[in-house]
Amino acid sequence: MAEAKGLTDQEANDLCKPADSATKDFLFQQTMYRIKDPKKSIPFYTGVLGMTLLVKLDFPEAKFTLYFMGYENPADVPKEQGERIRWAFSRKATLELTHNWGTEDDAEQKYHNGNSDPRGFGHIGVMVPDVYAACERFDKLNVEYVKRPDDGRMKGLAFIKDPDGYWIEIFNANTVCK
Repeated sequence: MAEAKGLTDQEANDLCKPADSATKDFLFQQTMYRIKDPKKSIPFYTGVLGMTLLVKLDFPEAKFTLYFMGYENPADVPKEQGERIRWAFSRKATLELTHNWGTEDDAEQKYHNGNSDPRGFGHIGVMVPDVYAACERFDKLNVEYVKRPDDGRMKGLAFIKDPDGYWIEIFNANTVCK
């Protein structure tokens, strides 16, 4: 049996296809997490991570609400709902928090974070100016860690958990590969 290994840089580059002109206006817009309790998740994403609530959409017939979060200036968020929706859906890399009503106290309802078996989706990443300063702040806010910056083989980056146990990588673009 051959030893497992990753692709070389050349192999990875050779697999890439030129972008079709039909995709020139495509935009990676959102990642969705299912959340149990918006009263815990919204303060975490706004107060701990500094995101802004871009738009909230209720679907009473299906008993769920969507909260779109992102790194945008709150002053830029349109007031009129139709304009706000269009604006929010044009932002890059937002986080869609999906709350299925009634799951807050349901002990049977658990969401899989993808980091235990069977493994799948792993985490989102948030770039910060200083990982150590961010972690000092997270400590004061009693944020739960998966990995602190100097734990393990990969130094200078951290993993924290949100209220539902989803992992969030905290890194700095200038130091992530040193």
